[in-house]
Formats: sequence, structure tokens, C-alpha cells
Amino acid sequence: MTDGRPALHHLPVAALRQQLRERLAAKAPGETELRLGAISRAALERIRALFPPQPLRAAVLIPLVDRDEGLTVLLTRRASNLKHHAGQISFPGGRLEPDDRDAVAAALRETEEEIGLRREFIEVIGRLPDHVVISGYRVTPVVALVRPGFELMLDPTEVVATFEAPLRHLLDPATHARRRLEFGGEEFETFDLPWGEYNIWGATAGMLLTLIEVLGGASSHAG
Repeated sequence: MTDGRPALHHLPVAALRQQLRERLAAKAPGETELRLGAISRAALERIRALFPPQPLRAAVLIPLVDRDEGLTVLLTRRASNLKHHAGQISFPGGRLEPDDRDAVAAALRETEEEIGLRREFIEVIGRLPDHVVISGYRVTPVVALVRPGFELMLDPTEVVATFEAPLRHLLDPATHARRRLEFGGEEFETFDLPWGEYNIWGATAGMLLTLIEVLGGASSHAG
């Protein structure tokens, strides 16, 4: 319990779904509110100069599948021959193209192209602050509820597998594993989010930890 309220991972499904809608509707990310993976905002400020002054814009979809037994997070394993983030656990997404109206349009388009998740199953409920990644992108995470009943068709040049991890598990701070990271001569504490045979880390873990923070839970980003 926190301040007399259940911890996020103990909330009933309906209450968690409602909190997602309310918190994301109330939270409009600022243009300068950048994040870097699963490290603190203070750490980002110490190495901001190491990133490109105008990183390429990209967007990902954080698909929360609204299962009867609870919300799950749909994640992908990237193909091993990709130039950036090969073999890593990630969200579907990619760079903004000239025809994309905005980050939401890019996230939806990339999701359909990469894993075949059609837009009719997707309800966008908000955005998180942008995350910068070492490969030179500024990524907008778009959060969506996904109605079950979809069928996926993976683009094997981009994605080799998908899986769903229970959101309740990922929200539980007891499941987060500490890791030391060195970048630009600085050493930071970061967090991995293990689930079964998978390990969620880097920007993907950071976006999930940002989601926890937006929902009102404890987050490693707070420092």
C-alpha cells in the first residue's frame, strides 16, 4: 500500500484501465521533457551533449492488450540482422516518414507494417515524454489499448517473434533488476524488467518505467 492506496500491480483490471485513461489524458508531455532508457533525468542532463543536436524523429506503439485476465504488454524481438538494436526486445515502431501526419500516425503505420496489428483493434489513449536513444533517434512512445481478437503477421525482416508480458508483473518494483551502465565516461544505475526467458532493457524498459511514473507509481526516473 502507498498513502492508503493499493500499489499499481495490485489494482483491479478495471481500476488500472481507468487510471491509464485518466493519467494519460491529464499528462501532456513537454517538448523538452526527454528521457534516456531507464536512467534518471539528472543522468540524462550530464550526457545530453553527447547526443546529436537534431536527432531523427521516430515513434513506437506501447500496445496494452485488454485481456479478460488482465492487461498485457505486446512486445517484439527484433531481427538479428538489423542495423540498430538487432535482436533486442522492443515495441513496434520506426522513424517518421514525410507522409505521416504526426507521431501517432507513424506509430500506427509502423505497427501494422511490422507485426500486422490492424488499426481497428487499437485505441490510442495518450503519449509519454520522448526518449532519446544512443543510435541517434528521438522516439515518441504512443500508448494504446488493444482489443483482443487480432491476428498478427510479422515482417521477418524487422521482427522475428512477439510475446505478451503481464502489465501487472512489469508494474511491480520487486521484479525490476538493477544494472550498471557506462556511457560517455559516466556510470549510471539503470533497470531491467525481466519476464520469463525475456529481458526488457534500455529504451524499452525506460518507456515502461516512464509509464509507471505517469500512473503514479515509483520510478527509477525520478532521480
